[in-house]
Amino acid sequence: MTQAMSARPGVSVPRLQFLGRDLTASIVVFLVAMPLCMGIAIASGVPPEKGLITGIIGGIVVGALAGSPLQVSGPAAGLAVIVFELVRDQGFSALGPILILAGAIQVVAGVFRLGGWFRAISPAVVHGMLAGIGVLIVVGQFHVLFDAKPLSSGPANLAAMPGRLLGLSLSNMAAAELAFIVALVTIGAMLAWEKWRPAALRLMPGALVGVVAGTLLTVALGLDVAKVQVPASITAAISLPESGFWAKWLDPSVIAAAVAIAFIASAETLLSAAAVDKMHDGVRTDYNKELRAQGIGNLLCGAAGALPMTGVIVRSSANVQAGAITRASAILHGVWILGFVALLPWLLREIPMAALGAILVVTGWRLVSLTHAKHLLRDHGPLPVVIWAATLIMVVATDLLTGVLVGIGLTLLELAPHLRRLRLGVEEQPEGETHRIALDGTATFVTLPKLSATLDRVPAGKPVRLDVTRLAAVDHTTAELLRDWLQRRRASGTPVELLGGDSGRLATLAH
Repeated sequence: MTQAMSARPGVSVPRLQFLGRDLTASIVVFLVAMPLCMGIAIASGVPPEKGLITGIIGGIVVGALAGSPLQVSGPAAGLAVIVFELVRDQGFSALGPILILAGAIQVVAGVFRLGGWFRAISPAVVHGMLAGIGVLIVVGQFHVLFDAKPLSSGPANLAAMPGRLLGLSLSNMAAAELAFIVALVTIGAMLAWEKWRPAALRLMPGALVGVVAGTLLTVALGLDVAKVQVPASITAAISLPESGFWAKWLDPSVIAAAVAIAFIASAETLLSAAAVDKMHDGVRTDYNKELRAQGIGNLLCGAAGALPMTGVIVRSSANVQAGAITRASAILHGVWILGFVALLPWLLREIPMAALGAILVVTGWRLVSLTHAKHLLRDHGPLPVVIWAATLIMVVATDLLTGVLVGIGLTLLELAPHLRRLRLGVEEQPEGETHRIALDGTATFVTLPKLSATLDRVPAGKPVRLDVTRLAAVDHTTAELLRDWLQRRRASGTPVELLGGDSGRLATLAH
């Protein structure tokens, strides 16, 4: 815990103040995580307590081992779709072996220091994947708003949406109509709170307010709607591997699913960690250490019969905004989830399913970020937008892995004009008090790990001269990396001189 308890650079804060701020932040993250853990489990087609177990492991275990101290791990909406399909096609018993194998793959990837390669995945692919997942969550959880179950595919859910609305009857208020009212109240309370909440309560999450409003309405009026079902004891929610467990690893579909989960979970985690690094000036992420921690977490989730986990940007950003200083906040939030589930399971059973579905509909909608597509078009031209849109459409129309592979395939088109010269030369040398880095050749996602490692080695607080005079071209993935690095260095007050950035994407970087 030595690293965890070290102060942010340039900030002198007594250890007791660490504990106070981390304690406050942990409660905020706990309040954000509780409804999301249960809602994501339901969206994945499994009981809500499975999501809570993942949240507990993600907080206590991964929080203690993480390479990104302020990142919070738990069940993620990004994997809900793929888990739903796995449980539907192979049964819940296959999920444990899949997660154990996926976790082992992540640990091995971290040991062999492959974390940097996940950063080479195009931002257009990642955001297109998240947007596609958002669409699938919205069209799937839309049916939960009516106390109905999602259908087997995204297109089927989409086609059935008009029928749900047209089937409502104000003169015959049955379960579907009552559940829909609860869902509308939940969404209304959540959005209203986020828009007009008082400054003194700015850290109170809107998702919690929405769930509380929907639950109070249900209890006060005695509405006959479906509610969350959780076991009386948290230990009863743990399902250890069944007999014949190892034999499942001989099934090619299990191996393929494990590779897919390991790949997608790692990419989402490390990109989330990079986003968290932009939010604070403390310890930077050790990507390989984070990968190993996530692997151990998924190994444990597989052994306990829970959901897969990733680093989650919603909870992580809440953690940073609430003033967290060390990893103690993430660990404590897992402790609070464990205590709540162990001591107050009866309270969870009062929550309407429609309220959790409503929270996920809003969460899914926010994943569909058209703002990012506009940013890609403005700064990098039409091809990245095509990659983003193609990934989104294929995720919705086929499945998650196919969409990601199509997006990565389209990313290769950016290499076509530079096939004869894909080499990137990187020179480092001190020039007095300045650290000079010169780039020569073509900067693409193929050479991104090499460039990223070079930039990360630059000492904090030391002036930098980045010479791109001999840089022939840069793709949008590398341009995004350079832009984020430049912004972070300049935001910390460190002078950065960019030589040769006078045209195209390089001009955008210069500004």
